[in-house]
Amino acid sequence: MPKYIFVCGGVMSGVGKGIATASIAKILSWYGYKVTCIKIDPYVNVDAGTMNPLEHGEVFVLKDGTECDQDMGHYERFLNQELTKVNYMTTGSVYLSLIQKERSLFFDGKCVEVVPHVPLEVIEKINRAQKLTQAEIVITEIGGTVGEYQNLLFLEAVRILKLKNPKDVLLVLVSYLPYQGEGMELKTKPTQYAIRTLNSAGLQPDFVLARALFPLDEVRREKISFNCGISKDNIISAPDEKVVYKIPLNFEKEKMGIKILKALNLKPKKKKTNDFLRWQKEIIKIENLKQEIKIGIVGKYFKTGNFVLADAYISVIEAIKHASWSLGYQPKIDWLNSEEYEKDKSKLEELKNYNGIIIPGGFGSRGVEGKILAIKYCRENKIPLLGLCYGLQLMVVEFARNVCGLKDAHTTEVNPKTKYPVIDILEEQKKLLKEKLYGGTMRLGDWECEIKKGTIAWKAYKTTKVLERHRHRYEVNTKYHKILQKNGFIFSSTSQNDLLVEIGELPQNIHPFFLGTQFHPELKSRFLHPHPLFIEFIKKSAENKT
Repeated sequence: MPKYIFVCGGVMSGVGKGIATASIAKILSWYGYKVTCIKIDPYVNVDAGTMNPLEHGEVFVLKDGTECDQDMGHYERFLNQELTKVNYMTTGSVYLSLIQKERSLFFDGKCVEVVPHVPLEVIEKINRAQKLTQAEIVITEIGGTVGEYQNLLFLEAVRILKLKNPKDVLLVLVSYLPYQGEGMELKTKPTQYAIRTLNSAGLQPDFVLARALFPLDEVRREKISFNCGISKDNIISAPDEKVVYKIPLNFEKEKMGIKILKALNLKPKKKKTNDFLRWQKEIIKIENLKQEIKIGIVGKYFKTGNFVLADAYISVIEAIKHASWSLGYQPKIDWLNSEEYEKDKSKLEELKNYNGIIIPGGFGSRGVEGKILAIKYCRENKIPLLGLCYGLQLMVVEFARNVCGLKDAHTTEVNPKTKYPVIDILEEQKKLLKEKLYGGTMRLGDWECEIKKGTIAWKAYKTTKVLERHRHRYEVNTKYHKILQKNGFIFSSTSQNDLLVEIGELPQNIHPFFLGTQFHPELKSRFLHPHPLFIEFIKKSAENKT
């Protein structure tokens, strides 16, 4: 009989449920159990593909092309697993599958109702994921916050499953304890209300992860225990950490793994694995790193009012960290708004203050000319530059304009009437857009790429064939391949009989590191297994003295 753990959040969104879920999964894997993670998002979108990053954060892409929530990236990075569409569901996808069943007479003419049929569909999807992954323990994160109307159906699914299998189901609440300022204390009342809200849905958490600026003290632990009827031992401190990969180790200091296994009537299959020792050793190393490396990200998806939303580029940030740590550097990452360069070109001088620059992915025309100016500055001033997806496309635009002499060159995404459409949409994509088929229709997921020997890409990968994840509609226009190559732009990786450019670069005798990828290498970077292209980028950035 498989075991089920559900993770929900209290008090506020963004409380850290994804990292908590990934951490619990990692701990249980250290004890020898096969674990998988599922994310449930309570929005009616069928997937995350059509949502603005400023609204919801990064859209993560799985190997099978599923566009999903950024927490799926946390699961993959912590577990070093590749997940698929069975590990992800939304309110929209649940309703869609339920309606499709009803339309095909699956229910044999019965009245299909929100309750119990939606919660039962959720349970069926969870069980399907368990069977396909052969997981012994399934950990499901419920997005949003308890008390929100959108969450009720998923909590009802937990209640039904727990009612049928009380010894096989655990509920973990990740709840925030606010700290109001100097001379104040961590306040438990919001968490008490969150637990009572769960109670009103017929649920009592088995564990509480107390998220806060500081570690939880005994007074607050006792207060939550007394007021909410939860064992004091099952209230786990979860303070802020600069390095999120330390969190599983923090939980283990309170023996959380053993406590969870005991609650599920399980015993450790083995003592801590070698993976645990390596993980622990890496954290100690990271905390003692002194040498800093400065990386600038030139983008547009991080400004929301007066605040910075780093979640829009979370996989890029983590990939920078993985590679930097592995090479012995502590990364300092700054956000550089490309729109500022359009207003004042003199601000481009700040790029000289960085060891390396990244142009991340994106869509649309806002801030594009600023990115192109930044690319030109990095190319001319020999600053290591890594372009990701849209980043590569704009590197091609800049090169076509300023090296190939195609002055009006552009991407047809921004200027459909450009004289030199060096970046254009694929024919099959044009048909989809004409029919307004936007969701899930880009070039998505794993595609095989051929790497050419003797290039920077080959030096990084040390192989000629790789699988990389994509998410885009536009490509380097085949009509301009010859002129770009004639002027020195190297296509170091291609696919589909050289028709699609996967990696473009300049030779190292021209520029130390000027390389762009059509795919998203950041999606495959892992804590203990950094992506080779990011390692190569950080190596060359470290050689660039600011």
